[in-house]
Amino acid sequence: MAAPDLPQLPPTHMASPSKPVLKMLRGACDAHFHIFGPGRRFPYLATRKATPADAPKEVLFALHEFLGIDHGVIVHTAAHGTDNSVTEDALATKAGTYRGVALVPVTVADGELERLSAAGFCAARFHYIEHLAKGASIDEAVAFGKRLANFGWHLQLHFEAGMIAELTPAIKRSPAPVVIDHMGRIDAALGLEQPAFHDLLKLMDDKNVWVKVSGCDRATAKGPPYVDAVPFARKLVAEFGDRVVWGTDWPHPNHAPPVPDDGLLVDILAEIAPSEAARQALLVDNPQRLYKFAPAKPRAAATGARQ
Repeated sequence: MAAPDLPQLPPTHMASPSKPVLKMLRGACDAHFHIFGPGRRFPYLATRKATPADAPKEVLFALHEFLGIDHGVIVHTAAHGTDNSVTEDALATKAGTYRGVALVPVTVADGELERLSAAGFCAARFHYIEHLAKGASIDEAVAFGKRLANFGWHLQLHFEAGMIAELTPAIKRSPAPVVIDHMGRIDAALGLEQPAFHDLLKLMDDKNVWVKVSGCDRATAKGPPYVDAVPFARKLVAEFGDRVVWGTDWPHPNHAPPVPDDGLLVDILAEIAPSEAARQALLVDNPQRLYKFAPAKPRAAATGARQ
């Protein structure tokens, strides 16, 4: 149970997000979100500086139903460390329609990777972000990719935009596919011509690399509806449409105000991927290939641009 003397952070997600105008395609996937607690059942790290607000699976599942999302990828949160129990529990509830991204040390036993695979995990994530605990070096993570590839897993990387050029040589050596979080954490205020975004575009020329066009709400300098950040996501979809996936990043941990409206995050998909074909690839076809979901049964396509 969480220690009572540690402050609990306020929620960073809306209790009642807006209803999107954009109708999701059958089989649509939210490829990046987290589950926190509840802490009384799944304790947070003892070394934490604060106690996160609980964001349990029941709230997440209700949000996905409200938004029209059929598949999901739970990215295990650093708040729970390398104990993946909270994510494993949520995966068991969804019986193969969701996948998990684990936090594991590079020394993890093959038997544990096999167990996690059977539970629905398909990737390991490594952080290179200042506010998160330091873990394996990029060379260690990439070397670990050989073991991940043996299980059909990919490598998921979360890093600051200024690190893209530095990390690129190692990423290009990865034996496993690599998925880049949140558009490489670019800063929209620096514009499309910024060196970091050019570095990301060059890295994406490697067909072993995928990117999540999530995080417009983090990249923005102007706030919602993120008009300064959307062009970055739109360009990635336009140029690398077969290796992009999308996610909400719910419940938006460590997010500065204002709290994102998940309904709005769905609606800006009409600008990020303007055609039905682009949305079909981004939301359905690409996640099916990357996360090995069963093909969805056809239903009406998503509507066009927001009204």
